[in-house]
Amino acid sequence: METNLTKALLEDLRHYKDEVFARYYAKYFQTYKGGYGEGDFFWGIKVPQQRVIARKYWESIDLKEIEELLQHRIHEVRFTVLMILVEKYKKINSDGKSSIVKMYLRNSKYINNWDLVDLSAPYITGDYWNNNSLKDFWMYAKSGYLWKERIAMLSTFCFIKQKRFDETLALARMFLNNKHDLMHKASGWMLREVGKRDIKPLVLFLDKYSHVMPRTMLRYSIEKLSPERRKRYMEK
Repeated sequence: METNLTKALLEDLRHYKDEVFARYYAKYFQTYKGGYGEGDFFWGIKVPQQRVIARKYWESIDLKEIEELLQHRIHEVRFTVLMILVEKYKKINSDGKSSIVKMYLRNSKYINNWDLVDLSAPYITGDYWNNNSLKDFWMYAKSGYLWKERIAMLSTFCFIKQKRFDETLALARMFLNNKHDLMHKASGWMLREVGKRDIKPLVLFLDKYSHVMPRTMLRYSIEKLSPERRKRYMEK
């Protein structure tokens, strides 16, 4: 049930609706039949406008209201409340973090496009799993569901920043045979981030798997290497 606060937030978002951008976003995020965003709906609101609204409401809106909005059919509504959720997570104590993560995982089917995952997973599940049990992390990684797999992989971005690489490398191996290009991109991106902090584990991974890596994963992972190394791995 909408509260006065959620009604006000939705009205503020509607103020920025743009049909031209809505059509562009629908195409860009592949909402057509068979696309990875099939069935999603957009109002055509730009990210800076959503950020303004998130800043306006993040302190006053509660988790119950956020959960309701996270299930909204409009993509930008979900994006905006995930911005709010990330900010709340950063500011709350450990018990509160646990409640946020439970709610996030309970509603992960609504975190169903790459921008929603990338906005939230490194800062919410990534931080939480880095400091707590990895049971749900591995469950998501092995789920066979694109967005749960991406949540797991993007969560390791937090691990990587702490120079913890084992989970990223394990998932990259696991996803070598993944059929979706979005997972190839995510895996390559995280491997590149590993290499930016310590080139040795990246090179060891590439030496062992570059000949079987999906081309997109390989290209993303070697972007920061020397031209000579990039050429060598691409030729393999």
